[in-house]
Amino acid sequence: MRELVVISGKGGTGKTSIVGSFAALAKNAVFADCDVDASDLHLILSPEIIKTEQFVSGHEAEIIEDKCTGCGRCYELCRFDAISRIKISDSTDFKYSVKPYLCEGCGVCYRFCPADAIHFEESLCGEWYIADTRFGHMVYARLAMAAENSGKLVTIVRQQARKIAEESGADLILVDGPPGIGCPVISSITGATSVLIVTEPTLSGLHDMERVLSLTSHFKIPAMVCINKWDINMEISDRIEEVANQKCKGVIGRIRYDKSVTEAQVAVKTTVEYGGAASEDIEAIWRKMNNDKFI
Repeated sequence: MRELVVISGKGGTGKTSIVGSFAALAKNAVFADCDVDASDLHLILSPEIIKTEQFVSGHEAEIIEDKCTGCGRCYELCRFDAISRIKISDSTDFKYSVKPYLCEGCGVCYRFCPADAIHFEESLCGEWYIADTRFGHMVYARLAMAAENSGKLVTIVRQQARKIAEESGADLILVDGPPGIGCPVISSITGATSVLIVTEPTLSGLHDMERVLSLTSHFKIPAMVCINKWDINMEISDRIEEVANQKCKGVIGRIRYDKSVTEAQVAVKTTVEYGGAASEDIEAIWRKMNNDKFI
């Protein structure tokens, strides 16, 4: 089963717009949005959710006031400054509580509290969904604010997409990956058939693309580059192509700057559904990837 992952060195390069258009062009595919920290492919594909599951991962400490003796052991041991200490008025004693957004769930306070005054329960970190779209099945997720283990949630999304693809006989999994080079990106691309890196013709875009190419090279995943809005800086676009030719399969295509992309988003349509110059370029990229067997 083939799996194409579309990623970028930073957010805002047009990655999701391109994935949405690929979804409209694909004939037999399952879609997965692995940008779990800020998923937005569903805004274009308007999915109808058919299954919702909670994502429980890690632990979070909570001090039980009635059992706490105020010894301060947790405050002394916490390496993440997640324990708040407030002096009780007209007393030499202190009141302790956990700062939830700083707690890393290491469990030191729980294990060494002499009064057994700390709850250490699993944390609800978000939700993941299976849905139907006008183009096929889709899996996506929403990580809770400041929650951890986004890489683990990405893995769940990919596993569910693969399971659906196997059950439905789909021959392609199309993944909207997260930006950057961190844990969620690694979880998104590991074991993929190929990766499409979307970049823009700016110096920062060139730099970010090189970082992503280093990552795909490290994991030995075939990569190709797409330059979005290439005509706003043709000189940098040429430099990007030079680097891409040296470090991966090269530039698979260039997409012109086109206001119809924004108009399509407002109309809740993919770019290829709406039409325009960018639509023609995206369709050309899709044909080339398939004809040249890049996916």
